[in-house]
Amino acid sequence: MLSLARTNTSLVGQWWWTVDRWTLSALLLLIVLGILLIMAASPAVADQHNWSSFHFIKKHIVFLIPTTGLLIGVSLLSLENIKRFALAIFGISVFGLLLTSFIGIEIKGACRWLDIGGISLQPSEFVKPSFAVVCAWMFSKQQSHPSFPGNWISISLYLAVVVFLLLQPDLGMTALITAMWFSQFFLVGLSLFWIISAVACGIGGLITAYFLFPHVTRRVDHFLSSEGGDKFGERYQVNQSLEAFINGGLIGQGPGEGTVKKHLPDAHADFIFAVAGEEFGMILCFLLVCIFAFIVLRSFSRLFDENNMFVVLAVTGLIVQFGLQAIINMASTLNLMPTKGMTLPFISYGGSSMMALAIGMGMVLGLTRRRVCEYA
Repeated sequence: MLSLARTNTSLVGQWWWTVDRWTLSALLLLIVLGILLIMAASPAVADQHNWSSFHFIKKHIVFLIPTTGLLIGVSLLSLENIKRFALAIFGISVFGLLLTSFIGIEIKGACRWLDIGGISLQPSEFVKPSFAVVCAWMFSKQQSHPSFPGNWISISLYLAVVVFLLLQPDLGMTALITAMWFSQFFLVGLSLFWIISAVACGIGGLITAYFLFPHVTRRVDHFLSSEGGDKFGERYQVNQSLEAFINGGLIGQGPGEGTVKKHLPDAHADFIFAVAGEEFGMILCFLLVCIFAFIVLRSFSRLFDENNMFVVLAVTGLIVQFGLQAIINMASTLNLMPTKGMTLPFISYGGSSMMALAIGMGMVLGLTRRRVCEYA
């Protein structure tokens, strides 16, 4: 592929010379580091369940096949095809959200997964990228055609998604999608009245959630408490996570030499950042932070000369999701906020999460490609 000439007019040739190869390289680097950390963290978790030590490693590598295919494949799409693809994914995933209320698999008190042919899928993961693009489409449509009720359609879709998410319940995903949607609405020209109202509603919603949802109450109380809590509880895992960072220090204990992962049931998923800290030290943790920051800043920088409102809004929503998800995972691992079952993008184990992230970042790569003549 590197030998493709600039004069190559094939689909792949045009893609290679227009896609942001720096962002693509950073994403592929995250995937490689994810394999490394899954190999370090998952054998201990598999042993806890009396499974083969390579159980999660094999499944993770299998999931990487469609993940990589989606990342590259979606980035090849035109603007119009990205819209159509996002609309299709959004419709299917919202229907999946509805089904979770009736036939969803309950895990840790929440029904967020569907069992399809022996494979567990989390529809809310696929709602995130598709919702960002569909809302950007509606917002930009009203900007170019004032008579089109794009803002109201977006508001209606947002309320519907929030209701479905709260029925599961999934407050963390609700907060993430709200932040994404609000950032897009803000760029469109949200008035000061609506900004203040949204902030007030957000604060009120968090307070209400604390008293309404027992698992939210438990996590917040554990976050504010200094006690260890029950074994394998939220506070217990956080304490183990902090111990892992202390043990790792600057350069870490070495690959496979970590001990805290043997006591963390989510070491391969929500707390994989702690495994990175113990075995590879602050150096790898800082590298991961830099890679995430680079992807976010690089993607935003591609918008500086962009005059297509749809592209600006869609990329903003997708990158806000990506960046916030990484921040939430790392912050909860470091006890800077209450724990939330949210993966570290392309690092943590999880098929639904990886494929949904691949769709989202594939859209970012596709939307930020340099185009000479293409209109939304």
